[in-house]
Amino acid sequence: MKRFVLLLLAALMLFTSAFAADGTSNVYQGYTYDFFRNIKSTPAPFVLSQVIDSNSVTKTGRTIETVTDVATSKDGRIFIVDKTTSIIYVLDENGQYLSFIKNIKDENKKNAQINGQNVQLTSPEGVFYHEKADELYVCDTGAQRILVLDGQTFAFKRGILRPDDMTGVTEFKPSKIAVDNADRIYVVVQSSYEGIIELNEDGTFSRYFGVNEPQINMVDFLWKSIASDKQKEKMGKTYAPAFNNVTLDGEGFVMAVTSDSASADKVFRLNFAGANVLREMGNIQVVGDLQTENPSAFVDIAVKPYGTYALLDKTYGHVFLYNFDGELLCVFGSKGNAVGQFKTPSTIAWLGDKLIIGDADLKCAYIYEPTAFGSALLKAGEAYYNGEWDTATAYFEEVLRLCANLETAYVGIGKNLLMKEDYEGAMYNFKLGNNREFYSRAYKGHRTNVMKENFWIIAVVAVLFIGSVLGSEVAYHKKQKRRMKK
Repeated sequence: MKRFVLLLLAALMLFTSAFAADGTSNVYQGYTYDFFRNIKSTPAPFVLSQVIDSNSVTKTGRTIETVTDVATSKDGRIFIVDKTTSIIYVLDENGQYLSFIKNIKDENKKNAQINGQNVQLTSPEGVFYHEKADELYVCDTGAQRILVLDGQTFAFKRGILRPDDMTGVTEFKPSKIAVDNADRIYVVVQSSYEGIIELNEDGTFSRYFGVNEPQINMVDFLWKSIASDKQKEKMGKTYAPAFNNVTLDGEGFVMAVTSDSASADKVFRLNFAGANVLREMGNIQVVGDLQTENPSAFVDIAVKPYGTYALLDKTYGHVFLYNFDGELLCVFGSKGNAVGQFKTPSTIAWLGDKLIIGDADLKCAYIYEPTAFGSALLKAGEAYYNGEWDTATAYFEEVLRLCANLETAYVGIGKNLLMKEDYEGAMYNFKLGNNREFYSRAYKGHRTNVMKENFWIIAVVAVLFIGSVLGSEVAYHKKQKRRMKK
């Protein structure tokens, strides 16, 4: 009997330890960093709602062998790329199978052809849905080309091969792709150190875009500066690190990530000139984990229209959520054997407020939906981005009700109060959020208001002070004249 009770208590402890205080599994428990770079726990921002795997596509008689990329459309469709079987699966927003793409047909439902050869997918690695033109762009990597399909029927529209005017030595093996509203095509090719390839709408070469600067070893730099030409020839060359993935934000800026540890930056927001203009206005830089032996390695990025973005880290299976200003909102996800954990996370995409995360080795894609905490974070960021200060403040207050130690929420309230010129309230919240830069801005505004409100008092005091100084000077000079007469 005693042994039975002990076993029952052990099982109960094991069960209860698997759940957080808000009732969600500890698998999804979140955390963040404070100003002093200490880890602070948060409620789960997202929880697993559905798994897309081979059971989801049984109608095809096929199995998903890997998940290489995921894309979504505004009408809720999900596109999952399986490089191993050379198939793109199409599902609805509920993860229900709709169709698949492998052998490409033309608008007359006949086999499409390029250079006299039937078109079928060959080890594709990337997919992008272009909302403006209602087109699906596919990186048909094994065939070294890009396929442009109709967004509804998936009929073949055109193919893009290596442009004749393309410079550089990089092989044209497109891996990831994004298309902006000006129909410029941005392509990441395998192992390219020349940057993202920018193509015109017709597939002609435009330029290499956003070269990734490597970290420079000062010892090597100094040695090369004094070495002879023959010695330099024998030294290893330093190449620009390759990008892993590319996407677009709501303002049309190209956003990209790299997992190369030699890169000076890990996350990029590239302007038209190719310069990195990523906003990093938080207490820590956008680098992922801080207190770990190995740095985070980002393999994909997903961006909301209002600038909030999620970074997928393959090193630890973490998902980092940042707002438009580059402030860390929270982190969740991990590697492990429990349902909802990862083995080899490979891709991430937004589906409304849900996140779809693919795992190459687990051969599935997880659909995560936001909790009350995660939903409040997203809505607060959207309201702030749109200039809805009162609404944003209310959502940030809801965030703090659920997680009182989240400094980013205090900073968010402070920013909204700053926009409303409530400088004292902004200063109070910036102090709680340990944000010195914005505290200084609020203090400057508060000081200006104090000067305006007390202008007459300050003016009278100033006049009296100046008058007293002048009076003392006059009295002094009169006294000196009297002494000289004597």
